[in-house]
Amino acid sequence: MDHAAPRVTNNTAAGQFEIRSEAGVSVLKYRHVGGVLDLVHTEVPDALEGKGYGKALVEGALDFARAEHVKIIPSCPFVKHYVERHPETASLVADAPTER
Repeated sequence: MDHAAPRVTNNTAAGQFEIRSEAGVSVLKYRHVGGVLDLVHTEVPDALEGKGYGKALVEGALDFARAEHVKIIPSCPFVKHYVERHPETASLVADAPTER
């Protein structure tokens, strides 16, 4: 993107982070259960692909998780790839259950 980062909003009623633009609505759908935010699906209009909208959605979700002190589950492949490429986000990922 050549201009300022797009504005990400949290549409809690729809369970998704959103970026609204003239080309359509980009979304990162989630399920918020207890202290965990399961990030399940990212969708960006074709006209906006490759322009940083998906990244902005993930970063908006991670900012929300930090502010609300919740962990994330990167169920969405796009989110999982982002987290793998940004090790500084590892502390936000919910641990797999290991205790009995």
